[in-house]
Amino acid sequence: MSQYRLGLPWNQETGERKRLIAVSILLLPLFVLVAGYITWVELPEIEREEREALPPQLARLVVEQEPPPPPPPEPEEKQPEPEPEPEPEEPEVVEPEPVPPAPEPEPQPEPEPEQEIAEAPEPTEQEVEKAREKAKSTGILAMGDELSRLATLGKSVKLDAPSTVTAEPIARKTGDALAQRADSGRSSGVDESQLEQESRQIALAERQQAEVEQAEEIVAEARQAERKREVAKQRRTREAVERTLDENKSVILSIYYRELRRQPSLQGNVTPELVIEENGAVSSCDVVSSTVDEPGLEQKICNRLRLVNFGARPGVETMTIRYPIELLPG
Repeated sequence: MSQYRLGLPWNQETGERKRLIAVSILLLPLFVLVAGYITWVELPEIEREEREALPPQLARLVVEQEPPPPPPPEPEEKQPEPEPEPEPEEPEVVEPEPVPPAPEPEPQPEPEPEQEIAEAPEPTEQEVEKAREKAKSTGILAMGDELSRLATLGKSVKLDAPSTVTAEPIARKTGDALAQRADSGRSSGVDESQLEQESRQIALAERQQAEVEQAEEIVAEARQAERKREVAKQRRTREAVERTLDENKSVILSIYYRELRRQPSLQGNVTPELVIEENGAVSSCDVVSSTVDEPGLEQKICNRLRLVNFGARPGVETMTIRYPIELLPG
C-alpha cells in the first residue's frame, strides 16, 4: 500500500530541521572563503587616458568660437555752424486816415403860427333857463324813475359782495352855455353799468353755490372711500388665508411622510374645501378632488386642517376656499 502524507503543506515534518543544519554547516565555510578572497584581491588603477577615452559609439563635437566684433569708432564731434545774422526790417509807413467832413446842420422847422381862439360870448339869463328845461326832459334826468327802480332791485339782492352804489338822479348845475349845448345835443339812453353789476353779483352767487355743492360731493366721495377701506380691512383676504395654510403645510407633509413609509408609491394631489367662520375657526373641511386614492390619508389631512385658526375678525362673512396640496416623496 502507498503511504499518503497527512497534514498541510506548511506543517513541519520529522527530520526537516536536521537537514537544514547539515546544509548550513557545509555551505557556510565555502561562503567565508569566497568572501575573504574577494576582499583580499586588489585591482590595478585605471590610467587617465583610458578613463577619458570615449567609446567608439560616441563622438566629441567641437564648436569653433567666432572672434568678437571690433568696437565701433567713436563719432567725431561736429562744430556748430554760426547762425546767420537777421536782416534789419524796414519800418512800415502808416498812412494817416482821412478826416471825415463835418456834418451840415439840419434846418430847423419854422414854428407854426398859433391859432387864435375866439372867445364865446357870455350867455344871457333866458338861454340858461331854456337849457335847464331841455335837460330835464332828456338825458339822465329823464331816466331818473327807471334808475331808482333798478336801485331798489339792487338793494334787494344781498350777497357777500361789496355794497353796491345805487343810481340816484343827479342834477348837475350847468354854469356855461357850452356845457348846456353839449347836454342838449347828447342822445338819450339807459345806463347799463348797474345792470352789469347786478348780473355779476348773480353769477358770483351761482358760482359760490356750485363750489359749495362740489365741496359736498368731494366730502361724500372721501367718506365713501374711507368706508370702503374700513370694509377692506375687515374683510378676510385669500392671500392671508393661503399664508396661514402655508405655515401649517409642514404638519400636513409630516402626516404624508408617515403614510409614505407604509406605501412607498403613494403620491398625488389633494384639494380640500374649507369653510372659515367669523371667529377664524374651520367649521367644515371636505376633499373635493384627489388623485391619491387613499381615504385614510385624506381624512387625516382634513382633521388637521380643522385645527387651524385664521384669527377672529368681527363683521366678516363666512368664507369658503379651496387649497390644493401637492404630495410628492422627497
